Amino acid sequence: MKRIDDLKAGVAVIILSKENQVLLQKRSDVGLWGIPSGHIEIGETVSEAAIREVKEETNLDISIKKLIGVYSDPNSQVFEYPNGKVVHFITTCFLAEITGGELKCNSDESLEIKFFEQHNLPQDLLKMHPRWLMDALSNRESAFIR
Repeated sequence: MKRIDDLKAGVAVIILSKENQVLLQKRSDVGLWGIPSGHIEIGETVSEAAIREVKEETNLDISIKKLIGVYSDPNSQVFEYPNGKVVHFITTCFLAEITGGELKCNSDESLEIKFFEQHNLPQDLLKMHPRWLMDALSNRESAFIR
């Protein structure tokens, strides 16, 4: 296994439009598309972090519908930032629905935010995000532990 500098707890949120399109953000830190996601802050629950991250990045209000899974496998959850720091993420992924707000880039963390057809996603996706999305769209009742 390669060098890992840090371990972080994260959240990811899959949001589907009424037309079943997937909401993605083009991240400013790496220039790749991905599911809205971020770190859990000290004193925050995973659901609070998910709701906050989505609000910060998309300006949307959401409610959590279900747990998709918890992802910790270093083969898919180790990420190297452009500055060379290597982080192993343990990510809790949720499916959520929009309850309010107006979609817009709401922070300096996103270059663009938009809905995509499930069969026409951008090719430049973060490496772990296709698995999360596939799991969310599987309609499995129980959560994945990967």
